[in-house]
Amino acid sequence: MSGPPAPYDSAGPIGSDDRLRYPVEAPIEVRFRDLDPMGHVNNAVYLTYLEVARAHYWRALGLTETSAIRTYVLARATIDFRSPLRLGDDLVCGVRVESFGVRSFTMGYRLRERKGGRLIATATTVQARFDYEAQETRPVEEESKRLIREFEKREIPGRRSGGDGG
Repeated sequence: MSGPPAPYDSAGPIGSDDRLRYPVEAPIEVRFRDLDPMGHVNNAVYLTYLEVARAHYWRALGLTETSAIRTYVLARATIDFRSPLRLGDDLVCGVRVESFGVRSFTMGYRLRERKGGRLIATATTVQARFDYEAQETRPVEEESKRLIREFEKREIPGRRSGGDGG
């Protein structure tokens, strides 16, 4: 045997092909203020970590945070906690677009320890394209979808519209 097996999670082995699945990995700093009284990162703080990862994604795509943030609103967030976080943990959060709807898109995240690969959490968020002036959702532009697919170098599936305008 040639050593221990590669770390593994529900998305498969964590290794050199990880960047193909998560084209952006944002460094995440655990701050003292993130902790709850028992010394773990409070669950609500994870939403901030996802927000940091999204900002890294938009910058990697060549967009400014301001222009990207002003075009969508967060419509849904789901987090599956796998392992506790503590002060001093060295983390990265992988992020990618999972699917496109008519008026929204889903992003997927994997938060893990940088060195050992320990899986901390997986998450998804749904962002709805939003026109702040008209105060209504708008379709996700085909040019935006093309740009994201080219950036991620893979086909990103569409999804059927649910009852939320999709």
